[in-house]
Amino acid sequence: MKFLFSQFAYVLRGTSDRNLRMLLKFLILLIIMITVYSIIFHFIMILEEKKFSWITGFYWTLTVMSTLGFGDITFDSDLGKLFSMVVLLSGIVLLLIMLPFTFIQFFYAPWLEAQTKARAPRKVHEEMKGHVILTNYDPITMNLIDRLKQYQYEYVIVMEDVKRALELIDLDYKVVVGELGDPETYRRLQVEKATLVVANIDDMMNTNIAFTVREVSKEVPIVANADLDDSVDILQLAGSTHVFEFMKLLGQSLSRRVLRTSARANVIGSIDSLLLAEAPAMRTTLVGKTLQQSRLRETTGLTIVGVWERGTFENPTAATVINSTTVLLMAGTTEQLQNYDEHFGSYQKSKAPVLILGGGRVGRSAAEALEEGNIDYRIIEKNKRLVEDDRYIHGSAADINTLEKAGIKEAPSVIITTHDDPTNIYLTIYCRRLRPDIQIISRASLDRSISKLHTAGADLVMSYASLAANTILNLLKPDEVLMLAEGLNVFRVGVHDSLRGKSLAESQIRLQTGCSVIATSQDGKMVINPDPSVCLLENNELIIIGTDEAEKRFFKMYSEGG
Repeated sequence: MKFLFSQFAYVLRGTSDRNLRMLLKFLILLIIMITVYSIIFHFIMILEEKKFSWITGFYWTLTVMSTLGFGDITFDSDLGKLFSMVVLLSGIVLLLIMLPFTFIQFFYAPWLEAQTKARAPRKVHEEMKGHVILTNYDPITMNLIDRLKQYQYEYVIVMEDVKRALELIDLDYKVVVGELGDPETYRRLQVEKATLVVANIDDMMNTNIAFTVREVSKEVPIVANADLDDSVDILQLAGSTHVFEFMKLLGQSLSRRVLRTSARANVIGSIDSLLLAEAPAMRTTLVGKTLQQSRLRETTGLTIVGVWERGTFENPTAATVINSTTVLLMAGTTEQLQNYDEHFGSYQKSKAPVLILGGGRVGRSAAEALEEGNIDYRIIEKNKRLVEDDRYIHGSAADINTLEKAGIKEAPSVIITTHDDPTNIYLTIYCRRLRPDIQIISRASLDRSISKLHTAGADLVMSYASLAANTILNLLKPDEVLMLAEGLNVFRVGVHDSLRGKSLAESQIRLQTGCSVIATSQDGKMVINPDPSVCLLENNELIIIGTDEAEKRFFKMYSEGG
């Protein structure tokens, strides 16, 4: 009984004054009607020369209104029977329809809502520190959370919608309910102890988040995504530490993979003086050769640390064959990359323009990057409002006539940039059927679409979610972890006790874990592409490349620093 009273008091505290007034009005109306019916009951019974107590009058009224109708008290006259029907019908409406509805809306529903809100946490535990605060749940957040878990960073997602928050909690995400524009929300999240705040909604909301966070903490780094160029300055003025235009970055990254006047290496990351670069083998003299036959290391000094084959990363061996679909992943210095470009980075220039399917933000960014490289292009866009000049072709990319008008038969490359993955898969299959020899580069909004796009015929696929998540994570561990692509990482580790005194060849790191040592560092001096006979010393640092699975195997075998 004590529990019931406490629950009732809790509900009353959580119920609005308006709901309580409405509920009270209905109950007063019901009491008045029952009292009036009981009085009329007595008058009609007196007319029929019958006499009953007042309690009996209320008893008869309630049994008739509730449709129980025991039949122990009845009227004999037509007037009494007509009155009984009025009481019965009003009882059906008030007790069987209105009362349950009123009870649910003004009593039971607020109780359920109060119980639901009680399940959703409003703050993080006091011991939490070094965590990442995420302000949206989208593909970028999903991808970033996986990486944060991998590197043992705590995180929390802030949600304004209680229902959505509970759905995520049921999926085992760490969520706190709060208003994104309320400074108190960030105090409850202990933002002053956080490592990073990620604002990734829209430009206006991201500005509001940055401004609000700065009311609570002046030091915590804030990463914000900008949809428009004009928003970059505003977000910085609002307090954002890092502002990225992820859509623009994606377009630029897609354009860098295009086969242009040369097959030059594209730098995709660096740690100190070590550069990581990609180079497509298509239309170079390397196609058809094994890595041993290519003599790349002897010619350029570069080390091939991996190859991408239609989206699958492979550890190279001397017998690895370089195909037209192969993308080489190389590690070396600026000079070594220049050597590669001089020996293998040129082929006959194509006069035909590159095709871009989709004139949205990603497509326009890719076009701007191509224009900076003096590469001609044509954009196919079905929305006439986005058509800007004669390099735009108005129409559907799924229409053969539109594709032929844009130059699909002569184009060296096609970039597919729509935000809809099923559409990208369809267009990839279509373009591959029309031109088996064309280079197809596609955008993927979700990571699960990457393998589908490669199967459909894409030579290169870039994930929007992975690109953004990698960019953010690289800020958390600068010069320690470098996320290169989907599931491919470069990281620093100390030399484990079991490896000290051994040469790289004797350590068998690559054979046992799948990771490759691409550089060593001692007292700030880096040795890039070390010789296999190099001995591993206690104060050495290793720079290693590997997939997520290979990295996990490495850390399982060797704890960092011994």
